[in-house]
Amino acid sequence: MAGTSWYTFAIALFAAIGTFLFGFDTGIATTTIAHQSWITYMDKPSKGLTGAVVAVYIAGEAGGALTQTFLGDKLGRIRFMQMMCIIVTIGTVVQTASINMSMFLAGRVLAGFAVGGLVGTVPIYLSEISAPHQRGLIGGISGCGISFGTMVSNWVGMACGYAPYGATQWRLPLGVQIPWGIILFIGLSTFMPDSPRQLIRKGHVDKARVEFIKIRRDLHSTEAQEEFALMHAQIEYEMEREIKSYKDIFRLFRHRAMVSIAVQTMTSLTGVNVIQYYQTILYKSLGIGSETILVLAGIYGTMAFVSNALTTRFLTDQWGRRKMILTGLAGIVLIEIYAAVMQLVFQNSTNKVGKGFAVLGIYLFVVTYYGMLNSTTWLYGAEVLPIALRSKVMGLAAASHFIVNVGITEAGPSAFATIKQNYYYVFVGCTLFFLVIAWLYFPETRHKTLEEIAAAFGDKVVTLTEIEIAREQTVFEEKAAMGHVENHETERVHEKV
Repeated sequence: MAGTSWYTFAIALFAAIGTFLFGFDTGIATTTIAHQSWITYMDKPSKGLTGAVVAVYIAGEAGGALTQTFLGDKLGRIRFMQMMCIIVTIGTVVQTASINMSMFLAGRVLAGFAVGGLVGTVPIYLSEISAPHQRGLIGGISGCGISFGTMVSNWVGMACGYAPYGATQWRLPLGVQIPWGIILFIGLSTFMPDSPRQLIRKGHVDKARVEFIKIRRDLHSTEAQEEFALMHAQIEYEMEREIKSYKDIFRLFRHRAMVSIAVQTMTSLTGVNVIQYYQTILYKSLGIGSETILVLAGIYGTMAFVSNALTTRFLTDQWGRRKMILTGLAGIVLIEIYAAVMQLVFQNSTNKVGKGFAVLGIYLFVVTYYGMLNSTTWLYGAEVLPIALRSKVMGLAAASHFIVNVGITEAGPSAFATIKQNYYYVFVGCTLFFLVIAWLYFPETRHKTLEEIAAAFGDKVVTLTEIEIAREQTVFEEKAAMGHVENHETERVHEKV
């Protein structure tokens, strides 16, 4: 990475605290409700109440995502994330301090609501502050936050299982989450820049120009003026196409809206959450001991993060979103067929080597899903949308992701008990369907500005005249002379004048 890009990279890492909370709080419930100390303290809740721990959390996530559709633009990226930081902090405190099941469930709803809003907003924010040639890396860091949170929750949950019997076993892992919402809130309130694109849409063009130059330190004067002018003109053009309802969204931008929603629904229907939540059931069915199961779950989370981080760094910008999505979907089809066959053959056998090959199927899945799809899909769903729709449609897409997850995850225990490994074939069929859809309708977005992506969907991209570029240069120089930008930025202006 160029030296000047480290600023945006650092901002992305900080913003990913929001998605880390999503990954951690989602994963930590699995080990929490498995502790006998939690079961005893909560007065031995019924299976229905225990299942509600997951169900109300996902319902909260859907609620947070839907809230993003009507508040995300009104509050702006920074303010909306700040609001979610406050709610997630309250939710994690309530969970940690719970004295009964009702209080615990209330904390789960609040935390779910907050991370449901954050997980859709963070990739939007990062896509809007990224350089086109680095948007896969910068925007993809939001997905890495999810996998990092999943990994940490697995190991923390396992480690706390060795704590003395009592509330520490389950309160400490929940309490680990509390500081992170506060830390992210402080960062959002102090040094994290606002989205220049959102500022333009709000009419704050001068402030947008200053934020753009602060973020895009990799650009020289002429390049900065041209890119900002194009961004400004394209957003103003899109704002002229008045959108008053969701009917207008699907009338004017049907292809782009449907791709964003499809890419999030698609990820749920690969079966990732079912495999992640119920991997312990699968390990048990292979005759693996309880302590080994916790270690295997920790390795699963580690492989998720490592594969996610490596491909985000070395593939998303270099290879492209479309190729990664198609490769990931095709790989998942083959791997899930392999996993189903291995479990059918070795589930009830005494062949330890065969059981190892069955576990390998689960690990091949996690490497393929997190390496190819996890970061790519969250980023792609945001970048294909015009600014006017980005929060609205991403909220719908995230809600779709969560709602579908509720259905297939709740069906998981019954499905594995009745049709066993054949449940995989449900996901094979769904993934094949979306592989065809992606092949036909998902265009490439690599190395394009967010405004230039419109052309890939057949929408108009505004072309700039020399007069408009010169006007932008004049305005920029005037603002620099008035001290609205820092000295090193003023030097860049005059560098090529």
